[in-house]
Amino acid sequence: MVRQVHGFIAVQSGEVTKILPDANARQIPSIDLPDHVSSTSDEIVTQVIDVKNVSAAQLVPILRPLIPQYGQLAAYPASNILIISDRANNVNRIIRIIRRIDQVGDQDVEVIPLQNASSAEIVRVINSLYQGQQASEGGQAAKVVADERSNSVLVGGDQSQRLRIRALIAHLDTPLEAGGDTQVRYLRYADAEKIAPKLKEQITGVAQASAGAGGAAGAGASPAAQAEKSAMVWADPQNNALVITAPPKIMRAVMNIIDKLDIRRPQVLVEALIVEVNATKTAELGVNWAEFTKGNGTIPAGSFVSPVGGASIVDLAGNVAAIANGTTGTTTVPTLPTGTTLALGRLSAGGLNFAAMVRAIRNDADTNVISTPSMMTLENQEAEIKVAQEIPFITGSFTNTGAGGGTTGVNPFQTVQREEVGTILKVTPQIAAEGNSVVMKISIESSSVGAPVSNVDITTNKRTITTNVLIEDGGIVVLGGLIQNESTKGESRVPFLGNIPLIGLLFKTRTGGSTKNNLMIFIRPKILRDPLQAAYETDSKYNYMRDQEGRYNQREILPLIPNVKKPLLPPAPPAPAYDPKERAISSPDEKARAAKEQEEYDAAALKKLQRSTKPPALPQPPAGSVATPPAGATTHPDGEPPYATEPPGVLMPPSAPQPTTPPEGGKP
Repeated sequence: MVRQVHGFIAVQSGEVTKILPDANARQIPSIDLPDHVSSTSDEIVTQVIDVKNVSAAQLVPILRPLIPQYGQLAAYPASNILIISDRANNVNRIIRIIRRIDQVGDQDVEVIPLQNASSAEIVRVINSLYQGQQASEGGQAAKVVADERSNSVLVGGDQSQRLRIRALIAHLDTPLEAGGDTQVRYLRYADAEKIAPKLKEQITGVAQASAGAGGAAGAGASPAAQAEKSAMVWADPQNNALVITAPPKIMRAVMNIIDKLDIRRPQVLVEALIVEVNATKTAELGVNWAEFTKGNGTIPAGSFVSPVGGASIVDLAGNVAAIANGTTGTTTVPTLPTGTTLALGRLSAGGLNFAAMVRAIRNDADTNVISTPSMMTLENQEAEIKVAQEIPFITGSFTNTGAGGGTTGVNPFQTVQREEVGTILKVTPQIAAEGNSVVMKISIESSSVGAPVSNVDITTNKRTITTNVLIEDGGIVVLGGLIQNESTKGESRVPFLGNIPLIGLLFKTRTGGSTKNNLMIFIRPKILRDPLQAAYETDSKYNYMRDQEGRYNQREILPLIPNVKKPLLPPAPPAPAYDPKERAISSPDEKARAAKEQEEYDAAALKKLQRSTKPPALPQPPAGSVATPPAGATTHPDGEPPYATEPPGVLMPPSAPQPTTPPEGGKP
């Protein structure tokens, strides 16, 4: 004991005992490989320890602090043995420590089949959850591998790790509320055929982006990326529904997009006002006279003939003579010209004859046209209203000369093109971001049939406006118009003689005209965000038509057709029940507010569901995976529970009960 305190050892060499420094103890022959190492002796011994279950090389850094400086501890990995040289009592202690460590580990592998979830997705979630935690704790990580062929998860590790992972897998492997990776979504407002291609483009773009990121990282296509590429969306037009097949991640993203797009859009009532006021005035005044002698022939001596209002003194004389002599043998009926005509003269068989005519005519025409087309349409939806007639216009004719050079036509025909004449309104409203104004793309046409320019064709008067405007909700704005004032004056006279005062009136005719055209077009939009507003506007138009019918359907004292009731609109039906949730969302603030309310409602419903529904029972582990506790026992023989009695740290909501009412969209 004194030698050990001073750093010396006694080495027996035959009959001689050597006292040597203990620093050379490892190099001096001692008791090698004894059958039993005493726990109380201070003798230097060397022992070889066979390690059965753990790595000998891993034990060296653990046991090295327990060996003094003069001792020796080394591992031989090929045979998995340890060589130790030290005092007997310390070697005995090291051997007992190694035997306690060298135990058979519980590193079994369990195979957990999945019924609902994807094995690759489950493995990804578990590795993401436990990887950082085990790295920080420095423990041996459990191994989790996916077998996609059987859709199973292989779990390797100690028993406690396997129990935690098995419990987590049991909660993740629950059916979706709608079931599987395929869901049918009934749309309420959107068009399934229009939205399906857009969703497919969105899914394809996400899959390509994921594949591009994986290629940049140098990794192959993961199962999740392959699932994203195989996602599919198609539309069922009969039920206005979407059939979506996609992994849960893509499914949630697609459902969120549909929730934002399938909303009630506001309607816009567009009222146009086309006002046209025209005033036309024309006047003609003139004198016609003629002087001639009648003997062997008619020889005029002098005359001033100029048509006034389309008729001259020659026309007047011819019509009077025809009326006096009769119309036998003529194809036209002679008539006197319209307007005021004063005439005098002398007509005899011989001598000097003369005739004079003073003719004056004035035309006044006033036109006041008010057209108020109106229609209702959805936001960003083009609408058109036509109140028009199809007027035929001759565009060509053909006549084939008869055989033999005759003049009789054979198979003559004319080509006719029909044009719409009336009021045509096209509009596409778009509610602005603030929600209280409307951007409108407008095209208005108002046309009418004008006076014919020839015997075979007619003219049309057309007013057209095409523009884009921004109008406040319920406001009125002028789109455009035309104010035209035209004045014409004409005179037909004999040179020099027509300029003589007073006397010159006998040698000229005068015409004058004035035309004023006033045209204005106004537009007024009204945003209808809920059914009540739409019902109010509909009832106002409906009751107006009933009042008009009642005004013109007065009772007759002596009806021409007795016992026949005139048609009359029935009373307007009552407005439908209004749900505030059906209010259309237009502005970004309203959309954000509605999304926040929806999130709060979903969170409250989830909490209520968690309180009212018990969590699902955990599945029993496969037979033989863990030791079965004896009857009446509540714990495992090693002190651990046979199964997890509570869910893991993250609680998942249980499956919701099946609803008894049809889902959103009204489809069973």
